[in-house]
Amino acid sequence: MNKDKIWLSSPHMGGNELNYINEAFAENWIAPLGPNVNGFESDIKDYLSSEKLEVAVLSSGTAALHLALILSGVTRNDEVICQSMTFAASANPITYLGAKPIFIDSEADTLNICPEQLEIAIKDRISKEKKPKAIIAVHLYGMPYKVDEVNAVAKKYKIPVIEDSAEALGSTYKGKKCGTFADYSILSFNGNKIITTSGGGALLTNNKEHKQKAVFLATQARDNAPHYQHSEIGYNYRLSNISAGIGRGQMEVLDKRVEARREMFQFYVNLFRNVDGIKVFEEPNSDFYSNHWLTVIEVDEDNTGGISREDLRICLEAENIESRPLWKPMHMQPVFNESPFYGTGIAEEMFKNGLCLPSGSNLSDNDRDRIKNAILNCLKK
Repeated sequence: MNKDKIWLSSPHMGGNELNYINEAFAENWIAPLGPNVNGFESDIKDYLSSEKLEVAVLSSGTAALHLALILSGVTRNDEVICQSMTFAASANPITYLGAKPIFIDSEADTLNICPEQLEIAIKDRISKEKKPKAIIAVHLYGMPYKVDEVNAVAKKYKIPVIEDSAEALGSTYKGKKCGTFADYSILSFNGNKIITTSGGGALLTNNKEHKQKAVFLATQARDNAPHYQHSEIGYNYRLSNISAGIGRGQMEVLDKRVEARREMFQFYVNLFRNVDGIKVFEEPNSDFYSNHWLTVIEVDEDNTGGISREDLRICLEAENIESRPLWKPMHMQPVFNESPFYGTGIAEEMFKNGLCLPSGSNLSDNDRDRIKNAILNCLKK
């Protein structure tokens, strides 16, 4: 008998999404503006508990990052520093503008951008008369990056930080919500994220004029005229009122989703507690609070009896259970293989030995039993 697929991270509805969608249909707000758009932006602002925060909901996190780079003044031939271990969407918008990515290695505590390598890179680029225009730092898999250290380096060299919080809604650093630490921050509501609008994202800023500029650019940069007039290049990036309705329903259950993801993380901590050669990545200290969007393990085959990361992934796949290697570092990607990289190989090592395990908030006890049995049977071989 075929077993149902256990996904790495699947959408999980809360129940009220349809109410917001039905209201939009009833009131004929079938457009990239309307009550759900305004309400969703307000919900996000309230959740992040930042009075000065301005929120613009958009069609994707990638769109938000693209606009953040524009607002940061990035233009053709500029250089932008980017964490290497991340999804391609963190780096691709740099190239949209004709700018050049400069990739930075991870540090071992959080797997995020290394503050030491960051400063080495900045000094080197300045020595080449190419001071970076912005820094993209990512909260990988929901784990906050070393905010104080990274922001201190950025401040020292007067380079704006763009905080990629696509995977980190609900995570905190020193009690403050991720998405509130930088000049610009972005969120993603893709179907695999901790909450979803099926596809969508948000740009966060503390500057109201910058929010207004982002919305202007996201709605085709239409000038204030009775006819269609455009003095700047714009984009079709605004989130629809229908999708925003899904987001409003999702915001009502966000804390429950974070709790469920963290429970899945604890499930893996308990599962591997007495297993040699497998490390579950957790917060380095109490300053960090991860939503554990995805639980990450590192497999040391020298201590697992020869079982590698790939062996474990294949064993899970044979049981119709999805797991995936960590993001392939950007400096290893064919499309970016000529881009400068600063590091010591931590990201490469984690790509070789790291595995993301099923972490969805809708996994059942039966799902957990299947995952546990598949892993333990693999380790016994």
